[in-house]
Amino acid sequence: MRTPQPLSLGIIGMTEGNGHPYSWSAIFNNYDRAAMTAECPFPVIPAYLNRVPPETIGIPGAKVTCVYCDRRQDAEHVARLSRIPTVVDRPEDMIGQVDAVLIATDIGAEHVQRTLPFLDADIPVFIDKPLCDNRDDLAFFSARVAAGARLLSSSALRYAKELAPYCNGNFHEIGKPLSIVLSVAKKWETYGIHALETVYPLLGPGFESIRNTGSERRNIVHVKHRLGVDVVIVNIYDQLHSAGIQICGTEGCLTIRLADTYSTFRAQLVAFVNYLRSGVRPFPFSQTEELMRLVIGGIESRQQHGKEIMV
Repeated sequence: MRTPQPLSLGIIGMTEGNGHPYSWSAIFNNYDRAAMTAECPFPVIPAYLNRVPPETIGIPGAKVTCVYCDRRQDAEHVARLSRIPTVVDRPEDMIGQVDAVLIATDIGAEHVQRTLPFLDADIPVFIDKPLCDNRDDLAFFSARVAAGARLLSSSALRYAKELAPYCNGNFHEIGKPLSIVLSVAKKWETYGIHALETVYPLLGPGFESIRNTGSERRNIVHVKHRLGVDVVIVNIYDQLHSAGIQICGTEGCLTIRLADTYSTFRAQLVAFVNYLRSGVRPFPFSQTEELMRLVIGGIESRQQHGKEIMV
């Protein structure tokens, strides 16, 4: 069997509080352990990277070879710590140098502008969560995918190995599931998708409505699923820790705790590489559309004082 040609990837950053240019690039390229530990502005990144045997880090057949950040000094720092050979002055300077681009920013309202040069050049893109945060941008991405654009977007938590035993309603030990409760910190606009996409593999498609009775810093969200499951998400900006995912049914309850950050991020990136190789999506784009309608519905419900928004 012929070995596939190695893939060259570009990566684009960086938004406040989002260190994915460091971590994603390190997962592909390995990294300077001493410099990452001492200098990375996101201490959680070396904390989980350093737990992984160095010889096991990497994704075969793919490297991040170009980086752009809104501030060049950030790009140069990412390049040095995560072993990226080329820093570019403009995102479009990557065109002709890379096979695909990772959009490692998490402000959904910026993603049309950030991805447009690459979509127009027919370069595949992976877009960090959330894909978007408004209906016009969702319509744009849906139209591009329908026209053949190669793009993926997801929360890494979709790939958490701790969820696998329970995917697609496999809750036999607790009977028929009735409720799921979980919490997440920071902004709904950027982190609500983490909670939503954690639940999505457990229940599958079929979310019906969303209601947000909270405020910008204290979102209290109720989501209804066609299986009769009520999902409650507590999204408080400065909350530090989650108690896990609590699922209760007719015959008992269980708690799922997510712990392996590295394997979760790596699985997400491997899924993108496999998509580039095969052309086969790891999950239908319709799932991303449904999740974005939930993110957007949560914003709209809050703005409308807790109105129930149909999905």
